[in-house]
Amino acid sequence: MVLDGQRARADIFLTPVAKRMLNVNPNIISWLGLIVALISGVIFYFSGADGKEWLLLVGAAAVIISGYFDALDGKIAKLAGKCSKKGDYLDHVFDRFADVFMIGGIAICAYWCDPHLGMLAIIGVLLTSYMGTQAQAIGAPRLYAGLLGRADRVVLSTIFPIVQYVMMTYTDFGSFTLDLGFKVFDINWLEIMMLWYAIAGNFTAIQRAIVTWRNLNKMEEEENQKKE
Repeated sequence: MVLDGQRARADIFLTPVAKRMLNVNPNIISWLGLIVALISGVIFYFSGADGKEWLLLVGAAAVIISGYFDALDGKIAKLAGKCSKKGDYLDHVFDRFADVFMIGGIAICAYWCDPHLGMLAIIGVLLTSYMGTQAQAIGAPRLYAGLLGRADRVVLSTIFPIVQYVMMTYTDFGSFTLDLGFKVFDINWLEIMMLWYAIAGNFTAIQRAIVTWRNLNKMEEEENQKKE
């Protein structure tokens, strides 16, 4: 799943709203997205309390709203001619905090997730984003390629809490028993999501590191050719 490459398709939901908000400072929208992301993490954490599982649905709604604000600020900046390096920097910083807030709420809630798995998921997500922005920082093209982009995380963090709630409320498949022979694991839908973040996140980080290295080699070759 690589939804970052499909961002243009979201314009139909962003452009009409952005055109009505051209006088709004995009940074305000960025702040709103960050605040809602924090709220979603808090909601996810408290959804682990007895009888509070319905908060998963509220948290999922907060995630998609935060993701919408995150996309809207950039669209407003482009249409209003307000793009700047400071705005781009702020957007990247807020995105990382938003990731930690949204995923961390589940990661530290022992009811939903093994804390070790939660830690690996957060590491995978942060490394994925770091490799993308680090490429840009050293002069190589900014990378969005890979299995786990920002848009993917927003979509998965919206869908899986809903699936978890529906499955545990209306079916007997809220969790599974995974027998690996040497050990038996009980795993739920949210842990499946976190497992994907851990595996795909770290894999994407490695993938982006390799792509950036190759891009740097090409840049060096082009510079050497110009010197000759």
